[in-house]
Amino acid sequence: MDIDVVQIFIGFIVLLFSLTVHEMAHAWTADRLGDPTARLAGRVSLNPLVHADLIGTVLFPLVALTTGAPLIGWAKPVPVNIRRLKRTRRDYVLVAAAGPASNLVLAFVASLLLVVLPISPQTLHDPNVSAPIASILSRAKVLNVLLAVFNMIPIPPLDGGNVLLGLLPQRLAAEFNRVRQYGFLLLYALMFTGGFEMIVLPPYRLILSWLPTQ
Repeated sequence: MDIDVVQIFIGFIVLLFSLTVHEMAHAWTADRLGDPTARLAGRVSLNPLVHADLIGTVLFPLVALTTGAPLIGWAKPVPVNIRRLKRTRRDYVLVAAAGPASNLVLAFVASLLLVVLPISPQTLHDPNVSAPIASILSRAKVLNVLLAVFNMIPIPPLDGGNVLLGLLPQRLAAEFNRVRQYGFLLLYALMFTGGFEMIVLPPYRLILSWLPTQ
């Protein structure tokens, strides 16, 4: 197997940063809406070590990068005490949506920088320092859109599932929350049956088409 170590390193660093921003967005939003639990736990931070999960942030992404599987990962869930939120159900939706929203912002910024960044061909004895930057930005653009769409799949414990829980009437929300214990099994079933491509790829491609391009 031909493994590009440089691209693996770039992909891992971009994913680590993206997951860090994602989790910090959850924590910051919860704090702004009245629940300081995550802030007191040190989660309103751009330090990836406070958010990293050994399986979801390190092992799973590295396996995906070396095998060519879709690069998806996760970090430690941000603790949220919904009883301390000012408007419980509405604010719970906002906290859950903040993570994917932050990834879309990162994707837009990366896309915008790719438009304004001059990329010139590399010439002899004149290394093109913009090429590695463009590679990082390109990876950040597509990866953050993928993370946003993946996390908005309406299956708890993903953010999309939590958003749906906050929108459903309380009785239906309580019934739907029972799915949480089977959430990861359902996600694995989607990945191995082709459902992942049917659910994630169409909105992923649509959002990419909306981003600025040269």
